[in-house]
Amino acid sequence: MTTSRVSPAAMANAIRALAMDAVQQANSGHPGAPMGMAEMAVALWGRHLKHNPANPAWADRDRFVLSNGHGSMLIYALLHLTGYDLAVEELKAFRQLHSKTPGHPEVGITPGVETTSGPLGQGIANAVGMALAEKLLAAEFNRPGHTIVDHYTYVFLGDGCMMEGISHEACALAGAWRLSKLIALYDDNGISIDGQVQPWFVDDTPARFRAYGWQVIGPVDGHDVEAVDAAIAAAKAQGARADGRPTLIVCRTRIGQGSPNRAGTAKAHGEPLGAEEVQRTREAIGWPHPPFEVPADIRAAWDARPAGARAESDWAQRFAVYRQAHPALAAELERRLRGELPADFHQRMVDLIVGLHGQAQTVASRKASQLALEALTAALPELLGGSADLTGSNLTQTAATPALRFGADGQPVADEQGRLGRHINYGVREFGMAAVMNGIALHGGYIPYGGTFLTFSDYSRNAIRMAALMKQRVIHVFTHDSIGLGEDGPTHQPVEHAASLRLIPNLDVWRPADTAETAVAWGVALQQRERPTALLLSRQNLPYAAKPTSALAPDASGLDAIARGGYILAEPVAVGFKPTKKAKAVIVATGSEVALALQAQRLLAAEGIPVRVVSLPSTTVFDRQPLDYRLTVLPPKLPRIAVEAGCSDFWWKYGCAAVVGLDRFGESAPAGQLFDLFGFTADNVAATVRAVLGRS
Repeated sequence: MTTSRVSPAAMANAIRALAMDAVQQANSGHPGAPMGMAEMAVALWGRHLKHNPANPAWADRDRFVLSNGHGSMLIYALLHLTGYDLAVEELKAFRQLHSKTPGHPEVGITPGVETTSGPLGQGIANAVGMALAEKLLAAEFNRPGHTIVDHYTYVFLGDGCMMEGISHEACALAGAWRLSKLIALYDDNGISIDGQVQPWFVDDTPARFRAYGWQVIGPVDGHDVEAVDAAIAAAKAQGARADGRPTLIVCRTRIGQGSPNRAGTAKAHGEPLGAEEVQRTREAIGWPHPPFEVPADIRAAWDARPAGARAESDWAQRFAVYRQAHPALAAELERRLRGELPADFHQRMVDLIVGLHGQAQTVASRKASQLALEALTAALPELLGGSADLTGSNLTQTAATPALRFGADGQPVADEQGRLGRHINYGVREFGMAAVMNGIALHGGYIPYGGTFLTFSDYSRNAIRMAALMKQRVIHVFTHDSIGLGEDGPTHQPVEHAASLRLIPNLDVWRPADTAETAVAWGVALQQRERPTALLLSRQNLPYAAKPTSALAPDASGLDAIARGGYILAEPVAVGFKPTKKAKAVIVATGSEVALALQAQRLLAAEGIPVRVVSLPSTTVFDRQPLDYRLTVLPPKLPRIAVEAGCSDFWWKYGCAAVVGLDRFGESAPAGQLFDLFGFTADNVAATVRAVLGRS
């Protein structure tokens, strides 16, 4: 705890001054939230938060999430004042090009920022994932006398986060999981962009959280440091009890506190105070210092580096003792926290892919995914799976991943074989699942994957986008990938989803055609440490497509052709012409349509029309390959015909002469009838090739 003689009010006013100065200089930003939460920050960061500014990545640090990320100057001021590598010049460059102080906090840009927040509600959901990861790692690695995973997750959130539906999804899960070391401080100021929230936000928020199974403290005066301090202490005491619950601390505040004319109004929310009001505020709070200047005694009061160094040093000593007592556990934890795969991972993947290739099974690609997962989850204890109430359809659970369950004491319970749960039943909460997985990945120690139907990726979409923006290894298992799901009809039949997911930068999208391609997709996804992956998998069975030797054999770069995202699956077949005859066209297909392309190839061969078939399971990966490889697969002089049971617009980027696609919603009928209805037949693909070649 802080022992400085500097008053809490002076420490809070340092935050206010830096926030209003930075927003004013940028002529852009949100000064009201950081000014209103300043005392909350003094209580938490000055008296409770365990962190080391000299090492923002220290494994056992407390996590802090600013869910109402528009108030980013709060965390930037705190990081600067407590001693992180964030110089005052960065505060002066707030919201400017290439600064470490972007408009909303971004992980990987600013040291000490744990997650990218701004899309409201997702920060609290990320925090739920972080707290879950801490709890599961503690259960897995702590041993009697050796508590080496032991930290809290703290969140600041506001009315906007509470209004977003994702907060309901994630916070209900936090209560079900008894995340007793999750402490959320609610900035209850009653103001949003449109003004007083009372006309449109009438929830009894404390009652809502009690119903989730949370402890609720308050409301307390959010401008009383001692009151907030006591509330945090009470929340931590709750977390120490066996039946502990997550805690919501309701802090009543005034947005823009300190501003004589803007405090308590929507004008303080999202625009600079103005030069005159900044000066009035300085006078009102007794801050005579020039912009961006903080007196030395106040800086010293905020400096968290000595305490942080001591805390990390103490932990390091305890971890050294733990390593002596449990060397294998210590090595495993360190590997997983580094995000590294086991040394034998590559060989395991080779064995898996070769084995599936040898079996040549005709199964749905969702089943192929489960076959791959059976091997992968047995080999990788860090794989933490789940499904949004579709486990039996997504096939995300394996023999190695019993369901996650909690006992009466709130702790994870082992199954009859002594294994802790590694498969999460998220319930019907697709958005919450996706954002919680982001938090798990951000925390470290686990690689999360979760399943739902592809059409429901719309519910998850912004969290998928955030994973891509944050460069997190999160794997989405999207099954029922086309009209092939049949009778459920157009509400459940994805048409535009594959194309729209491919538009998200830094997201890898795979639509594999069989067991081998599905296993390769999993292998590539697990090795992508700085991007998420979406696997688009079929409900219906898909025949195994025989692979040329070159497709499975690693080249000089160590990648097999499938892992490049696209490859030559079949050159012209020797029917009706000499085997050496060159292709006149290329049929490009993904997923279930690869089988149609091969059938069409045989039909055309019988007519003396040689065509190449290219399988393109991941356009995103293929597009990153060297140009010479892409031109080898798709020669520029050969006309290209794309086949995919989805929107055709995407495929024109490859210079296609024609696309067999689907630019309308589906129908309710058996899958076979739908493929016939919409022209996904070998005959129609062959006819399209003939038309392109002028042979119709």
